[in-house]
Amino acid sequence: MSGYILAIDQGTTSSRAIIFDANMRLVASAQEEIGQHYPQPGWVEHDPLEIWETVVSTARQAIANSGIAAGDIAAIGITNQRETTVVWDRKTGKPLHNAIVWQDRRTAEICDSLKVDGYEKLFGAKTGLLLDPYFSGTKLRWLLDNVQGLRERAEAGQVCFGTIDSWLIFNLTGGRAHVTDATNASRTLLYNISKGRWDEELLGVLRIPVGVLPEVKDCADVFGVTDAALFGASISILGVAGDQQAATIGNACFDRGMMKSTYGTGCFALLNTGQDRVTSSNRMLTTIAYRLKGQITYALEGSIFIAGAAVQWLRDGLGIISDASQSGTLALQADPTQQVYVVPAFTGLGAPYWDPEARGAIFGLTRNSGPSELAHAVLESVAYQTFDLLVAMRRDWGDHHIETVLRVDGGMARSDWTMQRLADIVANPVDRSAELETTALGAAWLAGSQAGVWPDQEQFSKAWASSARFRPTMEEGERQRKIAGWRDAISRTLSGPQHRG
Repeated sequence: MSGYILAIDQGTTSSRAIIFDANMRLVASAQEEIGQHYPQPGWVEHDPLEIWETVVSTARQAIANSGIAAGDIAAIGITNQRETTVVWDRKTGKPLHNAIVWQDRRTAEICDSLKVDGYEKLFGAKTGLLLDPYFSGTKLRWLLDNVQGLRERAEAGQVCFGTIDSWLIFNLTGGRAHVTDATNASRTLLYNISKGRWDEELLGVLRIPVGVLPEVKDCADVFGVTDAALFGASISILGVAGDQQAATIGNACFDRGMMKSTYGTGCFALLNTGQDRVTSSNRMLTTIAYRLKGQITYALEGSIFIAGAAVQWLRDGLGIISDASQSGTLALQADPTQQVYVVPAFTGLGAPYWDPEARGAIFGLTRNSGPSELAHAVLESVAYQTFDLLVAMRRDWGDHHIETVLRVDGGMARSDWTMQRLADIVANPVDRSAELETTALGAAWLAGSQAGVWPDQEQFSKAWASSARFRPTMEEGERQRKIAGWRDAISRTLSGPQHRG
């Protein structure tokens, strides 16, 4: 059998399709942006049909670009923006509302009400998550409560709920498969990560009928077979993982203590804790890193909502760059005597603060501050936010060993300036993956290994390579001054005294 694998990487701002060969080398790709819809401040939606259409068109284009036939593809692996919530008609496949994106904050009141009623410890104990609008469960509750007739139809078994992976698989298989994987399920607030199943008690608290939920599978498993008419041949879907877990796999972080950080729309750091489910005392998330052959591997995760999205803001909101790649060059021109801080809380702050009401702020402006200083501050904010996550993870992990090298990937990892500043602020070496499409590679490995045409976990780990290592060079006194300034900026941005400390 051919070793070609098609990876579908459906992200927050675009859909991508990438074909890897039997040697795990990228041979062709295609990408299309998707629209962002903001019905109200703090609300973010996507059109599910646009997501589906861009996935099909990019997959077809990648196949055409590769010069191979669809029949040469051994399997499909899917990775996706997590927590984004879709509901659709079980018979017709028609979406019943726009997708509510993971960044959306409309369910803050639901979360606050659940906290007041004393449910946060229950959800934390079962799911490893916090009661925050970030996660899918309260988004689904909002849809059931606010879309006319949806609850009645859901209780009658006429509605499917899913994260983006489920929505895509349902359509790819012509409606024959309503499934998800353990990593996406673990981000819903509905899945018991210790018992490995949907939790009836949590479903009852959120008033969600169990019949809307997909079947949960391993990350490498048989998810279904595509309709032959889509690509010219039927292709098995054999791998699925949420984007950050796929990036963990793509970075070969299979050993306890290994850590990766992905810099895309947001920034997400995962620390592999093995079979140990570590309960965070520092507002990190406990999540499923992957489930293979029925065995769960856990991780501590820190989630930053805005990273690359802040660079998009420089481009689209302020118009001071025309392409994201210009941000590093502009930052290099910044006046070194100024210390401007941008706290990019455009949709609230994630870990370790979890303040949905916080909003973005700029500190330290002078009359001489300009585009260069803003670009410098935006890129530097990514390093500071990562530092916050690492501090919290080290406190949670205690005496256990954490690798001193941070493996990084994602679009922002292409910027040498940003990665050097990251190494300086976190005071650790930073290894940039030789394959920056690590998220897609992780999904491809799941599918390829399940198909039996790609290496096993051990050989895949040995094949991982970095393209560059960035070592800390900043003087410690300067580093501490910069971090103190960041902490002051954060304290001024948080929405109330309950978030400060």
